[in-house]
Amino acid sequence: MPAFDTVIRNGTVATASETFKADVAIRDGRIVALGEALTDAAEIFDATDRLVLPGGIDSHVHIAQPSGPGIVMADDFASATRAAAFGGNTCVMPYCLQSKGQPLRQALKDYHALADNNCHVDHSFHIIVSDPTENVLGQELPALVADGYRSVKVFMTYADLALSDFQILGVLEVARETGALVQIHAENYDAIRFLTDRLERAGNTAPYFHGKSRPIPVEREATHRAISLAELIDVPIVIVHVSNREAMEEIRRAQLRGLKIFGETCPQYLVLTEDDLRDLGMEDAKYVCSPPPRDLASQQACWEGLQQGVFSLFSSDHCPFRYDDVAGKLTPNARTSFRWVPNGIPGIETRLPILFSEGVGKGRITLNQFVALTATNHAKTYGLAGKGSVAIGYDADIAIWDPRKSAKLRQQNLHHGADYTPYEGMDITGWPVATMLRGRFVTRGDELVGSQGDGRYVRPAARANG
Repeated sequence: MPAFDTVIRNGTVATASETFKADVAIRDGRIVALGEALTDAAEIFDATDRLVLPGGIDSHVHIAQPSGPGIVMADDFASATRAAAFGGNTCVMPYCLQSKGQPLRQALKDYHALADNNCHVDHSFHIIVSDPTENVLGQELPALVADGYRSVKVFMTYADLALSDFQILGVLEVARETGALVQIHAENYDAIRFLTDRLERAGNTAPYFHGKSRPIPVEREATHRAISLAELIDVPIVIVHVSNREAMEEIRRAQLRGLKIFGETCPQYLVLTEDDLRDLGMEDAKYVCSPPPRDLASQQACWEGLQQGVFSLFSSDHCPFRYDDVAGKLTPNARTSFRWVPNGIPGIETRLPILFSEGVGKGRITLNQFVALTATNHAKTYGLAGKGSVAIGYDADIAIWDPRKSAKLRQQNLHHGADYTPYEGMDITGWPVATMLRGRFVTRGDELVGSQGDGRYVRPAARANG
């Protein structure tokens, strides 16, 4: 009987700290040896001239999430996790949204039912708290954190989601008491409402004006306020999807003062600008997301945030809607004003190729930084034990990359449920050519070889908030 189930031979392994030539031996879903001339295996995969990297962990995705009356998200768990696998990912972390008045445990039960036996890669849930009642904060949330739901998201904007500072402080207090980690969507809701009303009165209702309703000061102020609230409670937080220098520097200043503030940015803030939302009419709706893409100076600032460690997380914020669909971007209301265009763009499959091509390929970041930003730091931040690295004892969650493969991003070649990509026509060098989940191939080349249902729910480990 062979010593190993699979050996990946002759590849270059990269972790967050080192790069080396090694064969990778896998048995019973785990990495059991790293060495030379490992051949005693049931299957040998030749990775000559390939990179052997940990599978990506995308810790900020929206899948099958309620989005309002008559609006349907483009991806269910099957299509989203299929796309994730083709993009080199082996774990995703979507959001379980609590509706107003809904018990958190019921929201989770319903969301698990959507995911169970439908995922091609592993998954773990964050909880969106939209209704922090006394019962939610005093009983439900602490009990769920104890059960392993260790990350919570709160919003400072959106009509049905925005929490007051008082409510956010209540959530942060629970996080301190239980060891949960809170993510914050930082935009000033009242400022957005004011600017939106003013734009509409002036007749500026096209999707292009979405960005004008959410200028940089809206995000910068909310980022500063979120950090201040976390400082009052003395608890770590994650500021998600940061888009500009001003917000990035708020995070940097907090980190230099010793506060435990984590920063995250996304592909749209590295390669798109506000000029992508100009003179396209309703097609500008394809680029509507919050915060919106900014200018070239903001792009450079986001790259600096990645290079300098201000941002430790690089996520997609995958939030897919079909464009040519009255249940997607083109709802009847969306045609009357940008305020009604569903917020979000697809990106679960393109996150890693974009960062590899624009980051590693163009010398902006090292290969080791790439691994940290796309896998290792996500596992550490959210307590995904045994994931995020190519190391003995870890799950054999592996993406094999061809660093020289070049092609254009085309919607026709992607696997998500949306009918467009905002990155259409972008030149990419460096692609994942195979993805393994716990030692079994999910994708090989252009073929899906894994089964729907292979992906499991991952229960995060406890983290210390000291």
